[in-house]
Amino acid sequence: MSRRHHLAELQLAIMQVLWDRGESTVSDVRDALNASRPLAYTTVGTMLSKMEANGQVAHRSDGRVNIYYPLLERDEVNRSMLTDLTERLFRGDVTDLLCTLLDGCEVSGEELQRLKQIIAERQKEQDDAH
Repeated sequence: MSRRHHLAELQLAIMQVLWDRGESTVSDVRDALNASRPLAYTTVGTMLSKMEANGQVAHRSDGRVNIYYPLLERDEVNRSMLTDLTERLFRGDVTDLLCTLLDGCEVSGEELQRLKQIIAERQKEQDDAH
């Protein structure tokens, strides 16, 4: 069973920087986040320290600079957070989740075709298992 991952908004933003870059210093993370929200160096540094204590990131030292990298996989966090959202908002009903997404978002024909393919593959897997 996979672990549950609850990331607050800032934690998720930091993880996205680390996932995109592989590793970053506090300054690098702060610079990347400052494009959308001004943050103090100490705020980012403190959050990275807390995230390290929680086992979400780790660091290696390069001289006097700490270089942080993610310990969690993006897909694992995405699945965990989406599962939690589905349980809390839709009482675990995936159909309601998908209907809400399809009703509230612009979905291209290409995206719909991909969804059909995914559903067909999942149906085949279930049929083969029975």
